[in-house]
Amino acid sequence: MRLKILLPAVILLGLLAGIPSSALADGIIIPEPPGCEPCPHPPCPGPIICPIPRPMSQLEIRYHRVTVTIEDQVAVTNVDQVFFNPNDWAIEGIYVFPIPDDAAVSNFTLWVDGEPIQGEVLDAEQARHTYEDIVNNLKDPALLEYVGQGALRARIFPIPPQGERHIELGYSQILPAEGGLVRYLYPLSTEKFSLTPLESVSVNVHIHSEQPIRAIYSPSHKVATSQEGEYEASVGYEDSNVLPDTDFALYYSIGESPAFHLLTFRNPDDRQDLDGFFLLLLAPGARVTQRIVPKDVLLVLDRSGSMDGEKFVQAQEALRYILQKLNQEDRFNIITFSTGVDFFAQNLRPASESDQALAWVDSLSAEGSTDINRALLEAAHFADLERPTFFIFLTDGLPTVGETDSQKILENFQDVATSNTSLFAFGVGYDVDTYLLDSLAQAHHGTSTYVLPNEQIDEIVSDFYSRVNSPVLTNLTLDFDEITTHDIFPDPLPDLFLGSQIVVVGRYRQGGQTDISLSGDVDGERQIFNYDNQIFAENSWTSSESFEALPRLWATRKIGHLLNQIRLRGPDQETIDQIVRLSIRYGIVTPYTSYLVTEPLPLGEAAQERIAANQYRQLDAESSAPSFGQAAVEKAASQEALAGADRVASPPAEAAQLVRFVGSKTFVNVDGTWMDSTYDPQKMEAIKVPFLSEDYFALGNNRPALAAAFALGQSVIAVSDDVAYEVIPAQVSTTPIDVPEPYPTTTVNQTGTSQLLSSEGQSSTAIENNGAQNCLAGLSTLATFGLANVILSRRNRRKRTSYL
Repeated sequence: MRLKILLPAVILLGLLAGIPSSALADGIIIPEPPGCEPCPHPPCPGPIICPIPRPMSQLEIRYHRVTVTIEDQVAVTNVDQVFFNPNDWAIEGIYVFPIPDDAAVSNFTLWVDGEPIQGEVLDAEQARHTYEDIVNNLKDPALLEYVGQGALRARIFPIPPQGERHIELGYSQILPAEGGLVRYLYPLSTEKFSLTPLESVSVNVHIHSEQPIRAIYSPSHKVATSQEGEYEASVGYEDSNVLPDTDFALYYSIGESPAFHLLTFRNPDDRQDLDGFFLLLLAPGARVTQRIVPKDVLLVLDRSGSMDGEKFVQAQEALRYILQKLNQEDRFNIITFSTGVDFFAQNLRPASESDQALAWVDSLSAEGSTDINRALLEAAHFADLERPTFFIFLTDGLPTVGETDSQKILENFQDVATSNTSLFAFGVGYDVDTYLLDSLAQAHHGTSTYVLPNEQIDEIVSDFYSRVNSPVLTNLTLDFDEITTHDIFPDPLPDLFLGSQIVVVGRYRQGGQTDISLSGDVDGERQIFNYDNQIFAENSWTSSESFEALPRLWATRKIGHLLNQIRLRGPDQETIDQIVRLSIRYGIVTPYTSYLVTEPLPLGEAAQERIAANQYRQLDAESSAPSFGQAAVEKAASQEALAGADRVASPPAEAAQLVRFVGSKTFVNVDGTWMDSTYDPQKMEAIKVPFLSEDYFALGNNRPALAAAFALGQSVIAVSDDVAYEVIPAQVSTTPIDVPEPYPTTTVNQTGTSQLLSSEGQSSTAIENNGAQNCLAGLSTLATFGLANVILSRRNRRKRTSYL
């Protein structure tokens, strides 16, 4: 019977009656018997016997709160944790906290119920031996994922029966920065270890910088951000009743000039001739030197009878918000439609007349039918080729009078719309034509948003407009010079607005150094911004290894784009083939690509071809389904969310026990074996690796990605460098294997220069960073932070619930 606490600090509490001291994955077990029962049938050979440990309930997490203060790249992390022991005996043990692998960390402080306790910091080599000993002794590989990281180790006081322990832990670290992009990582993931959700979890980060803060981006979690001036910002994430499945990552950009940051990734377990992945983070400068681009705003509002009531009141509030937020040099007009079309004015009006427009909006009422075609054509005549035109179109219904054929409406608008028109469509409720609205937005540089019956129109429209109110650069294009790129999303690139940012993902072929140019229109003039000497990784060990989720983020957007193509243009076999391959390779599960849940596994090439053929027949039959109604709206909304995703969502609940992500790889559970989704049994013969053998540990040490895969359990098939390795029972004898040499490693100095390290020594850059780490020892104050753990029973490892 075994118990484990972690997230990310790890406590392993041992309950192994009568068994010598041993260890369990992610920490050291101190075997403290939970108490023994008196002999039930006296006389007994001794006063008390302990043939079987008592059944045990896992400890419960009351809350998990992380607060971080970052002052000019020095981060102080504090975690506050309370957990409860529901058992009727006390538990004590030793915990191990894996130190973030890129952190220069010092001054750990640990408190239990307000009392400081002594801890020991292990370097990476000491920690590796500790981890491997634990795996060997407990026959449990879960700790292998931390190979290569240091650790903090300390003894924890007993947790009384039915009692709580309040644990705080604090540490400081220097954050890496590359070209003005700072990264903070907090190891929050617990899905491989926890049986029950956390009651509450939160991460709050406060940033203060001597340089202006520009972009703030989390690829891992949906965060709320708030900037207090140019030099301070706050970032918050919170949730309840969840099992965090992803480490918390935060990037922010500092400096005066516009943000342009390139991150590249090549999977270390893929062949090096395969394409890499890149992410560009774009944001305007903190002090925008060019003036905000003047724009024209056309507000096109459906006021047919179906809008009457609360919907129309909210739509009026949305228009009021936009009118009050117009910039000084903007122009506007309001076009309302039902059976006919009405205008606020016969031509575009200056923003100074918005007060008059507010009174006009208040006088409107909803009645009549819906002539969408005429409304679009009449509004298009107000567009001016000399200025960007934002066309905000809001409707709750289908066209009922005039031209009602959606394809003809699209063609009519295409004939009169100007090239500088960006159309943003808002569909209210379920009785909207998703084909019409999505096609309008895609053809005219905009987006489509669906306001569901339980959502507030005014809140959604005003939130949208607050983000696009101040364009800085429009009609964007990127040129990568000598680097061949493809499958770039979003496509086309959206405009860049003050206070916003654009996350661009794509693929590239051969790596190397290149100059990138970003072009865009400012006040009707084309401007080019050059970013020289950008590096695309040529191999896995020069990649941004911290961004392992990048391949899945790219695949998410790609699948969303392809699904939208099928929905709007009809299915074709080639497109469906792509969706099937991407879904299986990257574990992207959608209602239309649920192969990981419904199909027998593994899914090799032959199976993928069969699935694609079946899916084509299904989608071809669905292509005649109506483009309106609840199902159509929900499908459109979900596919737009995929196409525009800035982070990878977890798969649906029904896939949680079948799919896990390890680094950039996807693993599926096949009859108890965790199988790499790139493994094809018809083309690969897996090399047998006995569990806990010398080769097993050597592979894990030389290939960290394999170690993380082996940590899934005692039965794993993982692919590295196009070679499959299968972990088999320890008692099976095999021929020793040819263990590949470790990859070269890199370090990044504070200016972002990467340097290769040999296995014999370290570069001068690494020595400089060690010096910076030593400087942390002089910090006079270190906030305390609490233990981030989840406690769980490991008695039925194969049956436990897993989450992505």
